[in-house]
Amino acid sequence: MRILEYQSKRIFSQYGIPIPKGRVAINAIIADHIYEELKSDVVIKAQVLTGGRGKAGGIRLAKSAEQVEELTNEILSMSIKGLPVKKILVEEAVRIDQEYFIAITTDKDEGVPVLMASKYGGVDIEEIVKGNHNALFSMPIEPLVGLREFQVRSAALAIELPKQLWHDFEDIVLNLWNLYRENDAENVEINPLVISEGNRLIALDAKVTIDDNAIYRHPELSEFFDMEEEDRMEYMAKKYGLSYVKLEGNIGCMVNGAGLAMATLDLLADNGGQPANFLDIGGGANAEKVASGLKIILEDERVKVILINIFGGITRCDEVARGILNVMEEKHCTLPVVIRLAGTNSSQGLALLQSSGFIAAENIADAVKLSVKASKGKKR
Repeated sequence: MRILEYQSKRIFSQYGIPIPKGRVAINAIIADHIYEELKSDVVIKAQVLTGGRGKAGGIRLAKSAEQVEELTNEILSMSIKGLPVKKILVEEAVRIDQEYFIAITTDKDEGVPVLMASKYGGVDIEEIVKGNHNALFSMPIEPLVGLREFQVRSAALAIELPKQLWHDFEDIVLNLWNLYRENDAENVEINPLVISEGNRLIALDAKVTIDDNAIYRHPELSEFFDMEEEDRMEYMAKKYGLSYVKLEGNIGCMVNGAGLAMATLDLLADNGGQPANFLDIGGGANAEKVASGLKIILEDERVKVILINIFGGITRCDEVARGILNVMEEKHCTLPVVIRLAGTNSSQGLALLQSSGFIAAENIADAVKLSVKASKGKKR
């Protein structure tokens, strides 16, 4: 679960990580009240779950009430990378003497947390690191031991932080680690961490991503969930207890079992097809769960053909067939649907579907080939 900057900063504040003063607003009237409270120049920042806000014009400096109103209305009318801006963060403008990047993230290959830091903070950090791997300090953290002071000092040395700020830096990074560990985070990031007036370190931006599988342990974080900021299909999948990942293709896939789903996606790629999603409805799926998965696929306007690959062990293929028929009738779907059913009650399931005009395949290889042809507008 990704959360917005203002929400991330609220958590930062709870962990003693210094942030600029500010509040969230949904219109120019509230933004103007915040400006009057702060009694300083302000930065108005679009609140959307994507990067590149600054380059898109979603982060602006305002020096008067008139500018606050003008820029607030302008930013709230924007869409950034397809995401409409519905909230803004209005916070005090901070003088920047130096920018740094600091993060604790999860190395999924090694299964350990990693401390990362760079002396090149700001909007171009990704491009800088791509061109110069030495620009990024990286050190794994032993989960059973935790982040140690010597690792933080190593990071401070690597980013050439002035030594008089090492103590403050250590407090910030250790608090960042506590935030990461105590909230089951996948990633916590400050970009940039800046040296400002009075030789102070301040987190100018904040990103926090929580492991979806651990949300149940943190009911206090549920207030940060905002359906409007979630991908609709991913939200529906969470609601129905399905495993769904949106991809870039046009073949909607519904499979039972993660291994079978991955094999199906691999076969599609080998045959020149492009899957629109990974969707695993699980091992014991009933008609209701099948219907839910199919509704998610039909939400995706890019989908030109639907591939359903079911191996019925616990799952009954006739139950799968009934779920498919119910949704197709309800949604009046005219997309080509290729189906491979094998296992428990597969003959009954296929009989139900073939009588309704679906394309039945004898095996997974044929199902994939038929789906790829249909996605390219070719006839069988």
